[in-house]
Formats: sequence, structure tokens, C-alpha cells
Amino acid sequence: MRGSEGNAQDSSDAIIARCLALHPKLIDLSLDRIRRLLARMHHPERRLPPVIHVAGTNGKGSTIAFMRAILEAAGLRVHVYTSPHLVRFHERIRLGAMGGGHLVDEDRLAAALTRAVELNAGDPITVFEITTAAAFGIFAEAPADVLLLEVGLGGRADATNVIDAPAAAVITPIGHDHAEHLGHTLSLIAAEKAGILKPGCPAVIATQDHPEADAALERLAARVGARPVLIGGQDFSVMSERSRLVYQDEGGLLDLPLPRLAGRHQLVNAGAAIAAIKAAGFGDLEASVFERGVTEVQWPGRLQHLSRGRLALIAPEGADLWLDGGHNRDGGRAVAAAMADLEERSPAPLVLVTAMLATKDAAAFLANFAGLALEVIAVPMASQVAATPPETLARVAAAAGFRASVATGIEGALDGIDSTVYGSPPRILICGSLYLAGDALALNGTPPT
Repeated sequence: MRGSEGNAQDSSDAIIARCLALHPKLIDLSLDRIRRLLARMHHPERRLPPVIHVAGTNGKGSTIAFMRAILEAAGLRVHVYTSPHLVRFHERIRLGAMGGGHLVDEDRLAAALTRAVELNAGDPITVFEITTAAAFGIFAEAPADVLLLEVGLGGRADATNVIDAPAAAVITPIGHDHAEHLGHTLSLIAAEKAGILKPGCPAVIATQDHPEADAALERLAARVGARPVLIGGQDFSVMSERSRLVYQDEGGLLDLPLPRLAGRHQLVNAGAAIAAIKAAGFGDLEASVFERGVTEVQWPGRLQHLSRGRLALIAPEGADLWLDGGHNRDGGRAVAAAMADLEERSPAPLVLVTAMLATKDAAAFLANFAGLALEVIAVPMASQVAATPPETLARVAAAAGFRASVATGIEGALDGIDSTVYGSPPRILICGSLYLAGDALALNGTPPT
């Protein structure tokens, strides 16, 4: 593989780094830049397998993980595009294959990025736009039965929203996040997310956390002419009953095991995934396929139990170590509820090891753990210049009533936890940012595969 300047050593990381120089001075939230590049690439977005497009604030990746697990259990080849990555950029592009897909290899990724950069010819473009175009080029050249496509930010003006007629579009639960880009009200945020809905194409709206979002999405789906429109809690439902996942729609009932992914919120994501698979035309599957999917699903960094690896060894003896990348108010509420469920089943003092970006509402996130967590240990994220200083985060935690301290990093935080203070081995949750989750998985020696 040769780079755009004839350098045989160009890596995908180096190419992506060079793309930063192409970033436009002002972001106009337009699809013009990526459409221009895709035209020069002879429109790979028009040569993709059927696309299930997913937008939302929380649960996008988990919903895609459920769909992938179910569709692969059915023997289908499933392409997947997600963001952000946790450890390596390659995690964003998964190529479908019989028997299960695999992350894009370095040679193929670097070649696709090089071609996209050359065809862009130095024009202003964002890194996400140029890498999305490269991903479409990769997906168009590899046969598959379906592409699961996650929105990067918002929906209406997101680089992925060049798909004219998705097999289905899914809106996962909406909440407050990225207000500087999407707006400060749920109605404005819903309008951005609903931008992926297309006339005459199926729309699946997951059960929402906020009635305002539910009403706005239903209104917007009708306005754009999406059809059918399937609304969680109305057209399909999912619940936990006698330690089983029960999904029901007009086609009948599925009685399945509880998902492998922990947390009550995963029932909502599983329900949206099943509804989307059916709406997209893949619904004629045996119940055993859905059963395999929900029990074999994996999604790193989302309520992930770290029972092995370097961090598990550093943690106090007997500690119960968990990892989650949730970073906003609603994400915090979901993971706090999961921790409360664990506390009810197996009581243990809860300690948070946390870092957050400065753009996030740390007080709102931490408020979910009031009365549940005993201590908050703030750590830095050296790779993120926009991270909240740990001293600031510790002050926010202290003001919220938590015992708060600062550590030099994840390893230092774990090494410094004294179980004798609590009287029993603690439950430790590393949380607050997907970037922190990526750092933790890298340190632990268990990156996504």
C-alpha cells in the first residue's frame, strides 16, 4: 500500500491525522462536502447492501449490537459502521462474512482512506465525513446481506445521511446531549435525529425516556411520510417477565432469555432491534435465532464486567469491576439503575472511578448515583484536551455530597482503593466517558475485536 505522497509506511492513523488539516473553518451542518466526495468516488453509497440506519442519543450501539448478533445467528453477512471507537479506529468498520464478521484490516483501511483523500483533492471536509466516505467504499466492494449504519452526530446533517431509501430507520431513546449542535430542547433534538427518516421507508421509534421526545418523533415521522411507523409501547412492546424477555407485536410474541448485555435499558434496545429487523424485511426468522442473538450479543464498554485482565488484577481482592461509557444524564440514569439492581441482588459498596469531557454535565450525570455510590475518584484523560480537570470533577462530586478524591489515572485509582474502609470488597464502576472506557480497555489488555 502506498500513501498519497508515495510513502509506503503511511498508516491509517497517519492518514486520519493529516485529514485534520482539511477541516473546514466553519461547520455549516451540510451534506454537500461528503456528497461531492462520494460523487468523485462513483457513489459507493448507491452500491451498498440494504441499510438499517440508527440515530438517537443513547442505545444506538447496543441496538446495532443486538441486530448484528441476531442477523449473524441467522447466517447472514452483516456489515457494521459505528462510532466512536474505543481503542482503535478499525473498530468502526466491521465487514460481514459467513460465520461472523471481522474488523477491517489495516491494509484495506489505509488504501480506502488514501483513495478518499486523493479524490477529495484538498477540499475542506471533516474527518468524520472523509472516513465515512472511505467506509462506504470498503462496504460497497465487499458483498453482504445488510449494513447496520450508526449516525455519528444528530441525523439530519450527519455524514451517514446520504442513504436515500434505508430498509429501515431506527430512533433510539433521545435525551439531552451535544446541545451546542442539536439544540437545547428535546423537540429540537428530535427534529435532528428524525432527519434520517425517509418517505415510504419503515421507521422504528424505540420506547422513549421522555414523553416530549415520543410525541415529537411520532409527529415528525408522519410529516416526512415514513411508513410503516412502529412506535415502542404502541406497535411493539418488550418487558421482563419471570426472568425472561417478552417481545410482542401484531405478528405475535417472542419469549426469549434475558439479554447478555446488563441493565434494564437493554430491554428497550433489544425490542427496537427486533422491531427493526422485522421492519427491514428480515423478520421471517426462527425464534431460536432471536434467542441466540440476545444471549450471544456483545458490546464492549457498555456495562461490561471486567473479570480478567490487568485492571482486574490491580483492583482490590474480591472487588467487582465494571465499565461503562455512558456520559450524559439519561445514560447515567440507566447505568445507575443497573448498579442498583446489582446492589439488590448482591450488596457491595459502590465506588466510581470517573472522567468526563468538559462539554458534559457532570453534576447531572453524577446525581443519578446519589444514595448509591459512596465515593467518586476523579482521574485525568491525558488523550483528551477537552476533558474536565479531575480536580474540578472532584469538586463537583463533593458538592453533590459524595466523598471525592483525585487519582493520577485509572490504575492509580484502583490501586489506592482500600477495602477496609468499606468493610467488604467494593463494586467499582469506571464511567463517565467512552474515551475513558477505551483507555480502560487498552490498559486492561482487552480491546474490542
